[in-house]
Amino acid sequence: MAAVKAKRRALVSVSDKTGIVEFCKKLEKLGFEIVSTGGTLKTLLDSGIKAISITDVTGFRECLDGRVKTLHPAVHAGLLARRDLPEHMAQLGEMGYNTIDLVAVNLYPFKATIQKPNVTTEEAVENIDIGGPTMLRSAAKNYKDVLVVCEPSDYDDVLDRIKNGTDDEKFRLTLSYKVYRHTAAYDSLISGYMQKLLGIDFPEHITFAYDKAQEMRYGENPHQGAAFYREPITPASSLACAEQLNGKELSYNNINDANGALDLLREFDEPTVVASKHTNPCGVATAADIYTAYVRAYECDPVSIFGGIVACNRTVDEKTAEEMAKIFLEIIIAPDYTEGALKVLGKKKNLRVLRLPHICDKTESAYDFKRVHGGLLVQQKDLSLYDKAEYKVVTDRAPTDAERAQLDFAYKVVKHTKSNAIVVAKDSAAFGVGPGQTNRIWAAEQAIERAGEHAKGGVLASDAFFPFDDCVKAAA
Repeated sequence: MAAVKAKRRALVSVSDKTGIVEFCKKLEKLGFEIVSTGGTLKTLLDSGIKAISITDVTGFRECLDGRVKTLHPAVHAGLLARRDLPEHMAQLGEMGYNTIDLVAVNLYPFKATIQKPNVTTEEAVENIDIGGPTMLRSAAKNYKDVLVVCEPSDYDDVLDRIKNGTDDEKFRLTLSYKVYRHTAAYDSLISGYMQKLLGIDFPEHITFAYDKAQEMRYGENPHQGAAFYREPITPASSLACAEQLNGKELSYNNINDANGALDLLREFDEPTVVASKHTNPCGVATAADIYTAYVRAYECDPVSIFGGIVACNRTVDEKTAEEMAKIFLEIIIAPDYTEGALKVLGKKKNLRVLRLPHICDKTESAYDFKRVHGGLLVQQKDLSLYDKAEYKVVTDRAPTDAERAQLDFAYKVVKHTKSNAIVVAKDSAAFGVGPGQTNRIWAAEQAIERAGEHAKGGVLASDAFFPFDDCVKAAA
């Protein structure tokens, strides 16, 4: 029995109901018959839209607590039938099914579910959408015949193009692309959640889903395009969660450099200031208060801090802000600022002032990546300093407790300094930083020279072993 279809048909089933009522009202005016499911159907009917139930289309009552309602040939044959193939259309007619010309679907809120405190595995699994992705993928595969909409932000554009007859093949392909991008990210989030449950560190196949946070004016160099992407579930301590209170837009290098400063800052609990330049620390100090910590961090290297990034783990007050404002800085980032501090810093139009309340939250176990040609190096994030159980004293005199504390300080700094790296510290300040040298003795000589008089009675930390005694002799 051949199906009789007078109107174009739209199938609508959404978790995020933003704009869906207005969208469907306009579809009705454009001559679409609206088919819907569950909560979406109720919302549309309550709004006066003459929607029909998916059950009336399939002749199949939804079952298993709603787990099965759109997984039916009446839906997927209507989506996948190619209108340019007579045999497809004939088979559709023989089965008594109609074509579906538009699909508007967004998925169960899996991300929002797993972000809830104390969420159970059962809750998470129940929020894995099955019918939604299946409909989206079917419609996206047949994009030449079916308009598929997975993002509410596209509703107006879709309506305008239908009205004006500009819903051409390129536009439809764009919508199809958005679907596969969307479902790929959704599946990646689910697999990542299950990977974490199972404690799998390095799976056979690895996928990551990131959301674009912002387009950048350019990358590391002006001729390179760039964008900043954030993890779907972003740690509150991430730079991606910072609120910009003043200054120009962040650049690629700003974000890269500031991230390095934050990684080092999180090593400390006491009031600490990290000054960073090109991802390397150029001044680090802890003190009883943030003002003193800043002054001492500045004194570590008054030259390199110029044009650098300053990260603080305490509220910046007016006195500290006035000190900071004396020199040119690219970025200041802190958990908060007093009103007086913001007035002082706000006078410098180009100074980027960032507020990150959870700046010192400890990072959970995660991955570090390095892109290589044709591949990706993946390692666990380095969340430890050194194994104190394996600490050995090989000199005649053992370090005092105070010297041990200074060594711990120096090791925290050298951990976040590019290799080959040497750090000379004294009185909880990194006065000598020797980063990124091709041999360790050059790094040591640079650090000792930078430390100057502060090297006397200080401590020296290396990010790897000494292959020869030259660094020890230089230090002596």
